[in-house]
Amino acid sequence: MVDEPPANGVKDIEDVLNGYKEGKISLADAERMLKGQVMTEIENVATLDVFRELRTGTPEVIFAESKSSADVKRIVQGFLDKKGFAIVSRLTSEQASVIKAAFPGMIEIKEGGTTAVVKRPGFEVEPRGGTVGIMTAGTSDVAVAEEAAAVCEAMGCEVLRAYDVGIAGLHRVFPPMKAFIEKGVDVIVCCAGMEGALPSVVASLTDVLVIGVPVSTGYGFGGQGVTALSSMLQSCSPGLVTVNINNGIGAGAAAAIVARRAGRLRLQEK
Repeated sequence: MVDEPPANGVKDIEDVLNGYKEGKISLADAERMLKGQVMTEIENVATLDVFRELRTGTPEVIFAESKSSADVKRIVQGFLDKKGFAIVSRLTSEQASVIKAAFPGMIEIKEGGTTAVVKRPGFEVEPRGGTVGIMTAGTSDVAVAEEAAAVCEAMGCEVLRAYDVGIAGLHRVFPPMKAFIEKGVDVIVCCAGMEGALPSVVASLTDVLVIGVPVSTGYGFGGQGVTALSSMLQSCSPGLVTVNINNGIGAGAAAAIVARRAGRLRLQEK
C-alpha cells in the first residue's frame, strides 16, 4: 500500500507559498523548503525531479529499463508521495507484476504492456485543452505510441488513437485522418517501423504539425529503426518533424506542448 505524505503537510510549492502568506512559515524557512523540494533523493537509488512539470510543463517519466523491480517500486512510491501520480516507461513483465501488487487499484498498464500510469486514489489530471492524434503503421508500433499517449494525457490533453493503419493498405489511412480533421486535432504523432513512410503520407494530408516516431520494427538491413529514421528525416512532406528511434516519450511531450498552447489560444479567443 502507499504510505501517506509527510505529516508536516508541506508537499509542494503552493503549500509553501500559502504557508508563508498566512504567516505560518518564515521567509527563511520558505526558501529552505523550496530549495529542498526541487530534488528528492530516494534511498540513493534515484534523484527525482518532481518539479520538472512546474518548470517546463512536461512531467518526469520513470525509465524502468535496467532498474530492479524493487528500485522501480521505491521510485514510484516517491512520485506518489510528492505528486500523486507517476508514469513508468519500458517496463518488463516482472516489474509490472511487482508494481501491480504494490499499488493495487492505482495502476493502468497501457496497451503494449511497457508503459504504466500509477495514480493515488482521487488524483485527477486537470484538462489543459488541446487534442493530440496518435497513429501507428502497425500493431508492433503500439507500445511506443502508448508512451506518447501517456505523456499527452498526463499533460491534460485529449488523445485520439488510430492504430494499424500502415500504407501497405493505403485506404486504411483515410478514415482516421478524416476523424482527426473533424475533431480538430492540434498535432499528430505518427509511429512507424519498416520503411517509415506513413508520417510522410500523413503530413501530406493535413495542415497540422506531424511528429514522426521511427520504431525499431522491420526485417534485415535497417530493421532496428534506422531505415525508418532516415526515411522520416529525408521526407519531402513539409510539416513533418522527427524524433529519435522509439522516442515515444519525447514525441508525446512535444505534441502536448503544441496542443496545450493551441488550446489556450482557443480559450482566449472566446
